Amino acid sequence: MAFNKSLSGYFDDLAHVGIPTDDLENSIQFWQSLGFKEIGRFTMEDQKHEVAFMRADHLIIEIWNSDPAVHQTGAINHISLNVSDADEAFKAAKLNGYKIKENEVQHLDYWQNGIKYFNIIGPNDEIIEFCEIVK
Repeated sequence: MAFNKSLSGYFDDLAHVGIPTDDLENSIQFWQSLGFKEIGRFTMEDQKHEVAFMRADHLIIEIWNSDPAVHQTGAINHISLNVSDADEAFKAAKLNGYKIKENEVQHLDYWQNGIKYFNIIGPNDEIIEFCEIVK
C-alpha cells in the first residue's frame, strides 16, 4: 500500500498510550511511583471492568482490566493520537484506504461529554487510535 499524508492534518499530539492490565490497582501504584497522577477512572457497562488514566505532564497512560495483559515485549495495546474531529478523520481514513478496525466512529462515556474514536491498523499490525474528547 502506498501511504500519503491524508491524516496528517487531523491530529495534533499524542493523546495516550493504552496498556491492558491483570491488576488495575497494582498498575496504578506502579505508574504513581514513576510520578504519574490518576486523572480519571471509569467503570465499564458490565460493572466488572475499569479504566484508569494516569498523567505526568502531557503524557497520559490508559490502563484497563478488561483484556488480559500480554506480559512480554509488545504489551502496549495502542497508541492514541489526539484529534479535534474524529468523524472527519474517519472519513479521510476511509477515503484513503487505511485498514480501519471499526465500521463507524465509536463512542464511550469517558470524561464529561464522552469520547469519539476509531482505530487503524499499521503495517506491523499496530493499532493507532484517533481519539476526540468531546467538548
